[in-house]
Amino acid sequence: MGKAEENKQHKRLSLLNTAFELFTTKGVNKTSISEISEQAGIAKGTFYLYFKDKYDIRNKLISHQSGLVLSKALEALKESRIEEQYSGLEGFKKTFLFIADNVINQFTENKALLTFISKNLSWAIFKKALTTNSADDSIDFRQAYYSLIERSGIQFKEPEIMLFMIIELISSISYSAILYNDPLDIDGLKPYLYNTINYIIESHAITEEEHEH
Repeated sequence: MGKAEENKQHKRLSLLNTAFELFTTKGVNKTSISEISEQAGIAKGTFYLYFKDKYDIRNKLISHQSGLVLSKALEALKESRIEEQYSGLEGFKKTFLFIADNVINQFTENKALLTFISKNLSWAIFKKALTTNSADDSIDFRQAYYSLIERSGIQFKEPEIMLFMIIELISSISYSAILYNDPLDIDGLKPYLYNTINYIIESHAITEEEHEH
């Protein structure tokens, strides 16, 4: 990467980090592009070289922050070597729950991130993040997800619907349980949440009988 490209990446990342700080303290609606640019030390006109408007940077920020969270979870998965210990559907469930648990723990440690993602994440935004990968994002969502499926050797009906349901479940339960201990704290709800995730995975897995037909 040349010096000019490095400078562009630095400016883009500076705008993303500044926007995240302002969005999580003031909210998206009360934050202006002028504030983001000024606090990042970048000319307002330069902002538009990277983002269309503040809602575009919000969407890119969700993708960026989600990528960082998932990247940490996948790195922890690699170090755990769980995939070497289990295989098939059972292995996929244990792998997915490990990732979910790591993500929830990150949300527990960073409530501002949880609030931002839960309030602003929509399936349309996440699906776009799932199918695209910008230069500074640390993980390709789509590749990571489908690689997990491929390594399990299991075929799933509507894998994106399965992912959508699990993401919505984790997001909503994390928001209520971590921020408000409602109806229980997150540790109290984890067994129920993980049983439900297992059920969703099992219901989408294609059985041998279904293969034969």
